[in-house]
Amino acid sequence: MPTFRDLHYSQTPLLIVNAWDVGSALALATAGFTAIGTTSFGIAASAGLPDGDRASQAATVQLVAQLCRLPIHVTADIEDGWSDDPDEVAQTVVELATLGAAGVNIEDSRAGHLVDPVAFAAKVAAVKRRTPNVFVNARVDNLWFGQEATVEAVVLRALAYAHAGADGIFVPGLAAPEDIRSITDRVGLPVNVLAHPALTVGELGKLGVSRVSSGSLPYRAAVDAVVTVAHALRDSQPVPVATSYWELQSRLVKFNEGAIP
Repeated sequence: MPTFRDLHYSQTPLLIVNAWDVGSALALATAGFTAIGTTSFGIAASAGLPDGDRASQAATVQLVAQLCRLPIHVTADIEDGWSDDPDEVAQTVVELATLGAAGVNIEDSRAGHLVDPVAFAAKVAAVKRRTPNVFVNARVDNLWFGQEATVEAVVLRALAYAHAGADGIFVPGLAAPEDIRSITDRVGLPVNVLAHPALTVGELGKLGVSRVSSGSLPYRAAVDAVVTVAHALRDSQPVPVATSYWELQSRLVKFNEGAIP
């Protein structure tokens, strides 16, 4: 199987679909996906907590420990590293790498606000010193939170993180094709974007994108599916077809017995 790093240098973008629990990850692995990410939003929301407030750490570490038993690459969404201290962030990544994580996403924001890029670059550098083989996807949040929301500002931060040792750059909120091309041309590292509402994964690849993430979309779609089923039952309409209880139960039994999809 190609390394996780190698997957970022393929002819087509690497698609990362983000799971929020073992059941969703097993479904993806069974469907043939060989690289899966976690979603801090999905994990936090499942516990009744808002995203982005360092609430997902314990559940994420536990989920990574479970998912790394599967024959897949696992990359963990660790928000801002769950700490302001670069050494503490690096130690967290050491623990995740020991469990088997191939990569991490670290974001340069805290509680919805951009942080000092120098401070964030120090986190990236500390992680790479301790775990050089972990793929560090440095998230640039200018566009996501609408702060210093220009291509130039994004590129400046991205280049600072690249200099600190980041392996890839993640720019959520990047949507305009001309902006995507400008950033992919100038960053010099694999660029990751969220799934685009109007551009396919293949079309994003033609704009220079190396990785496309689903983010919290699968979790949000699952929540919508709950309501769709409820409406169908209430209104005496045909219910959607779903994987059987017995199939999902079988996957979980095999997983707990140490079998793999």
